[in-house]
Amino acid sequence: MATDGTHTRSLFGGAFSVTLPPHSIDVSDIREIPDNQEVFMHSATDQSIIVELLEYQRQVPDVDAARYHFEDVTAINGALGEAGTEVLSVEPVGRDQMALRELSSVWFLSGRQHVAKFNEQAKNTVNIHLALFRLPQYTTDILVTFNDPTMISPHSSSVGLEPSQSGASSSGAAPCWTPEQFRAAVRSLCLLDPAVFS
Repeated sequence: MATDGTHTRSLFGGAFSVTLPPHSIDVSDIREIPDNQEVFMHSATDQSIIVELLEYQRQVPDVDAARYHFEDVTAINGALGEAGTEVLSVEPVGRDQMALRELSSVWFLSGRQHVAKFNEQAKNTVNIHLALFRLPQYTTDILVTFNDPTMISPHSSSVGLEPSQSGASSSGAAPCWTPEQFRAAVRSLCLLDPAVFS
């Protein structure tokens, strides 16, 4: 673990590595996770970071791909058509800023969703930050998602977990993750074994 609390984790059986922000817990130690996902949650808040290996969407131009995956996440979360669910920004990022060199392009998207947890009726407001790596040579899109709740319904099972507000939890013991920390994690993602795509 680094002096700033970050720590490097191997993903997908050692095929990738990533440097995660402090206070991250591997969700696969708690429950079963799909083989194409790695999921980490904050120890004191309801924040999470998900790394997914997805099929490369050849029919979607690079400039539209992050929005395409955001809408897919929105549909999976049951937030499609919800008022206030929106894309706030989409921007390309220089490949020279990334540890992952095998990509053709990388995009950041920021958005907002009103979603229920575990198919509950109660809706939480969640800021969604996505990073999309496009790897057509491996027919893969890598999607990294930062779920950052800003308002938790009093009827949600997430009550008792703190939403992100100012970057620090009220206890002061475990500061909330920030979008800057998410971007640093994304920049650190590194491919170690291309055989993962076989």
